[in-house]
Amino acid sequence: MTTILVTGGAGFIGTNYLIDHRKRHPNDRLINVDCLTYAGNLENLASFEDDKNYRFIHCDITDRAALEKCIDEPFDHVVHFAAESHVDRSIEDASAFLKTNVIGTQNLIDLARARSAERFVHVSTDEVYGSADDGGYFVESTPLAPNSPYSASKAASDMLVRAAVVTHGFPGIITRCSNNYGPYQFPEKLIPLMISNVMEGKPLPVYGDGQNVRDWIHVVDHCRGIDLARTKGTLGSVYNFGARNETSNLNIIHQILERLEGSEDLITFVSDRKGHDKRYAIDPQLAEKELGFEPSVTFSEGLASTIDWYVANRNWWEHIKSGAYREYYRTMYDGR
Repeated sequence: MTTILVTGGAGFIGTNYLIDHRKRHPNDRLINVDCLTYAGNLENLASFEDDKNYRFIHCDITDRAALEKCIDEPFDHVVHFAAESHVDRSIEDASAFLKTNVIGTQNLIDLARARSAERFVHVSTDEVYGSADDGGYFVESTPLAPNSPYSASKAASDMLVRAAVVTHGFPGIITRCSNNYGPYQFPEKLIPLMISNVMEGKPLPVYGDGQNVRDWIHVVDHCRGIDLARTKGTLGSVYNFGARNETSNLNIIHQILERLEGSEDLITFVSDRKGHDKRYAIDPQLAEKELGFEPSVTFSEGLASTIDWYVANRNWWEHIKSGAYREYYRTMYDGR
C-alpha cells in the first residue's frame, strides 16, 4: 500500500484524480489537504465519506507551522495540485497567487524533504511557456515565458521544484498540461461557464474575436498521465501532457450551443483579456515514449459527455453559483 499526500484534492483536477485513483488503486492510503478556497468543494468527494483509507485535512499550505502540525502521519508520495489558477483573478490581484503558488509550494517541498518523501509530483501548466504564436509546439525544453500573473507564479513554483532537485537531490517531477475539461470544473472556466449560461439563457461572453486556440485534454486522461509520472517518471524530469485537440474558444461554444440546442444570439463578444495568449500547443511525445502515455478520450466524445454531466448535475453547479456549496463543509467537518 502506498500513502499519497494530495494537495488541493477538493478542486477540479484534484477531485478527479482522487476519484479515478481510488477506482484503480482501492487499497492506497489517500490524504487530501485542502484549505477550501472558493474553488474547493467537498460535495465533490461525498463518495469518500466512509472510506477508511481516505483522510481529509483542512489546512492552508501557505501556513508552514500549521502544515507541519496537520500532516501528522507518514506519506510516501506527494501529488501537488493546490494552486490559485484563474487568469482573470490574477490580473485583478496577484497577491493570492504569489502566496499559494510560490510560498505554498516551497512549504510543501520543505515538508516532503523533512519527511523523506520518495516522489513529489508538481502539477503545473503549459501557460508557463507563454503563447505559441509561431505555429510551433511546446516541448519540455521550451523556454518559460509566462504572460499573466497566474502563469508567472506557476513558473516560479516550477523553478523552486527544479532548484530543490539540483540543490538537494529532491525527488521532484514537474508535469505541464494543456487545458483540462470534464466533470466538477468550477463554473468560472470556459466550458462549464458556457454550458451553465446556455442552460440559464444567459449571455455567453467571448473574449476578443474568440479565435484563441487551446489544446484540450479530458481531465481523466490528464490524471492518468500524472499517475504515470508518479510511478514511472524519471526524478528531476518535466513531462508535457496534451491530447492534440487544438480548437478555438468560439468553436467550442458553437459545439455547446448545438448539443444544448441553444441560440447563437447568446454569444456576446467582449473586450479581450489583457495579455491574452493566442495559442497553446503541447507536444506530448516525451510522455508517450517514456511513460506510455496515451489519451483515451477524443474531444468530441469528451465534450459531449461533459455537457451531459453538467445537464445531469444541475444542482451541483447551481450550488456553486448560489454559494450553497460552502455550507457542505460546515455540516460535514469541524474545521480542524
